[in-house]
Amino acid sequence: MPNRLVVNRETGLVVGALQAHSPNQDARPAGVVPDLLVLHGISLPPGEFGGGGVHALFTNCLDPAAHPFYAGIASMRVSAHLFLRRDGALIQYVPVHRRAWHAGHSSWHARPACNDYSLGIELEGTDETPYSDAQFDVLGPLCRGLMAAFPAITQERIVAHSDIAPGRKTDPGPAFDWERLRQGLPAGPAVVR
Repeated sequence: MPNRLVVNRETGLVVGALQAHSPNQDARPAGVVPDLLVLHGISLPPGEFGGGGVHALFTNCLDPAAHPFYAGIASMRVSAHLFLRRDGALIQYVPVHRRAWHAGHSSWHARPACNDYSLGIELEGTDETPYSDAQFDVLGPLCRGLMAAFPAITQERIVAHSDIAPGRKTDPGPAFDWERLRQGLPAGPAVVR
């Protein structure tokens, strides 16, 4: 695994990530550069891993009849910049210079609309299931690459979805090992969770 995954600043693509296209994206506000990294947890159907549900959701192809849970979410228009599967496969849905629709109603330090200024990484998992070694093997280099491309993203600006939408979201949940992630990142002020 490389020390970091490189971001092509011209295209907004992460070199080495599989590329897929989500229509659920748009331009960031003029002059806005990402300065926050939001980590999420997702599994579709809930608690199941390795299927095509997340890809179908992000590409607006989720069949509402394929699983009872899908009927309530099939019409949602959501995406993330990147999706990290449990086996370590990394898929990019939105170029990093574009706005992905991952945060929903959110704010960070009283600054609303986190989608405008953040990057979103969805990790395949649940709040209660420990995330895999393969995910951490990729997540560390990915975070380092994003931090190199966007220096305003520091350790203290890598947050959980639950941090920007408290009371509404809980992911990536208590099973996510923040200390393990931070040990491999460039030093910054300590953050106590």
